[in-house]
Amino acid sequence: MSATTDSPYPRIRLACCLGMLAVGINGTAIMAALPTMRADLTLDPEEVTWAVNSYLLASAACIILGGKASDRVGARLVALAGLLLFGVASAAIAAATGPDLLLAGRAVQGLGAALAVPATLACIGQAADPSRHAAALSAWAGALMLGFSLGPLVGGTLTHVIGWRSVFGCTAVALIAAAVGLLTAPAEEARALPRSSQIDGGGFVLLATLMVSAVLTLNGLPRAGQAPLHVAFPLAATVTAAVLFVRRERRTAEPFVNLPQILRSALFLRAAGIGAVAMFSILSMLLYFNIDAQSATGLGLTPVGAGIMLLPLSLGLLALARLAPRLVSRIGPAGALSGGLVVVAFACGLIAAAAHHRAEELLSVGLFLFGAGLAVPYATAPRLALMALPPEAAGQSSGLINACTFLGGSLGVTGGAIVYPLAGLFGVMGLVAAVALVGAVLARGLTHAATPGSPFTAPA
Repeated sequence: MSATTDSPYPRIRLACCLGMLAVGINGTAIMAALPTMRADLTLDPEEVTWAVNSYLLASAACIILGGKASDRVGARLVALAGLLLFGVASAAIAAATGPDLLLAGRAVQGLGAALAVPATLACIGQAADPSRHAAALSAWAGALMLGFSLGPLVGGTLTHVIGWRSVFGCTAVALIAAAVGLLTAPAEEARALPRSSQIDGGGFVLLATLMVSAVLTLNGLPRAGQAPLHVAFPLAATVTAAVLFVRRERRTAEPFVNLPQILRSALFLRAAGIGAVAMFSILSMLLYFNIDAQSATGLGLTPVGAGIMLLPLSLGLLALARLAPRLVSRIGPAGALSGGLVVVAFACGLIAAAAHHRAEELLSVGLFLFGAGLAVPYATAPRLALMALPPEAAGQSSGLINACTFLGGSLGVTGGAIVYPLAGLFGVMGLVAAVALVGAVLARGLTHAATPGSPFTAPA
């Protein structure tokens, strides 16, 4: 397909990148808005946690389904559904007057992301001709990373200047515009879709149950002494779902997840674990830093002040993400990823100390190091996971690594909810540092080396 004026590629690329930019911004902008939302909607601490977790869990549970649906019914149709769902849910959140609509809207946003993320990636890849394929995928990933990095500043500014509802109103407008752009783009050349494979609905339900009940178990730990059933019931559901899921997937001809193939790949398991550690670290840090920084007992910042304070983190994340392939090519995945996570652990100590002593210059240094250290594992782990499995399993690999990443973020938010009331931001930073060091140990076991032509070979 040539890049002529009637080619669908430019409009599809624009629509998909706009959609991913908005999804990325929304994913972190809510962290800056949540302290204000908590007061406006009278959210209790558990509802604040679930305002983030309902999105992450819905995304984690459904993103593999989104990839499979793209294969069966077509990427453009699934991308449209995902973008519209996300946009409509954002509009509903903007109109929320209490926690119920907020939490329901966040869950629907998560479902929209689970459909839109894999489907827009497939759309842009299918529309590009071979000579533009790498550039198209880089533009898609760059838009998502840019939005994720700028989210705290955008969310803080909109919340401070207009109000928190504008964060979700602007998201709705951007997502609906992206959907319209995708809908009105010229049709691509017809492609045969692999409709013969079936979606394992039972496996999907069991995996979703496993994820949700695991987070509910963790969420109930602080009340285990007073209300042991808050832990016992979800723990029993977690174990039961895990056993039934493994048994079903081993016996089903077309499983939802090919467990034997996954479990045989140590590289995939390590890369998925590192991706989960990266999202655990950044989401728990962003949420509880914003809550602490905007509180009267913390730094006492406005939402826009907290967003500006986080700019060094965004700059470090963006700058080092661009350099990640060169670093991995030069010193290898094990050294680059483990080194980055050790830097994250060190930065956590600086952030905790600087926040405690109100040392803003030291805090800026710590935040920059946090973003820079996290950039390499955040940008590299998904590529390693995709390389670990055969090309014909690329869709499953992408879905699984994204599911692990979203689930890691949910565990980070939940773990922070346990630690923050007990030890404040200092405790959250200690938790993140400990998890980052676990990720560094995982990364040290990577044996893959960059080879000519691999995604980690630095360009000339």
